[in-house]
Amino acid sequence: MLIDLKRYKGLLVTVMVLGTMPLTHAENWQVKLGGSFLAPAHDNGVLAGAKADVSNEFNATPSVEYFFGNSPFSAELLLALAPFQHDIQLNGVDAAKFKHLPPTLTAKYHFRNSTRFTPYIGAGLTVAIPWDEKLIGSDAKLKADVTYGYAGQIGFNFQPADAKNWGVFADVRYAQVESDVKLDGQKIGRLDVNPVVYTIGYSYRF
Repeated sequence: MLIDLKRYKGLLVTVMVLGTMPLTHAENWQVKLGGSFLAPAHDNGVLAGAKADVSNEFNATPSVEYFFGNSPFSAELLLALAPFQHDIQLNGVDAAKFKHLPPTLTAKYHFRNSTRFTPYIGAGLTVAIPWDEKLIGSDAKLKADVTYGYAGQIGFNFQPADAKNWGVFADVRYAQVESDVKLDGQKIGRLDVNPVVYTIGYSYRF
């Protein structure tokens, strides 16, 4: 399956942003691998006059984070090992499916303290890159637009007493994902995914 590379413009921009950060202080980098449960909002919009419902999904989500010296600030880029795959119901009936990638870049503030438990908050931008949109039982062309929105997160890192560089983390994110949907070139509505994403996993700082 060929994928239109122009649809990855937002992802390339975020990668380029991280690529401009200095590499002289390697200890300021952290990689994370988590499992994420993505729960779309209860109201997912209206398509062709019918109420849309988007399925919950689970995925493995790696991220890379850069800490700015000894300050409490960092920047994190969240990715996905594989695309999220969603089913869409219209008025309770299976009607369509699609895949998407959710690269999300956030600026974070870490509440440092004397314990090994470090809470943090973050805010930034997300890009939803949909493709492989399909109607069930029809050859009509379904198309969802690439969309840009804001994102927020709250969570914590925990470093066990015997750990040198590794730790565990958990966080909750919200992302604004609202995409116009077209059928054979004609707009039929807007899909409002607007998910809350729950993640838990391991981190390694180097």
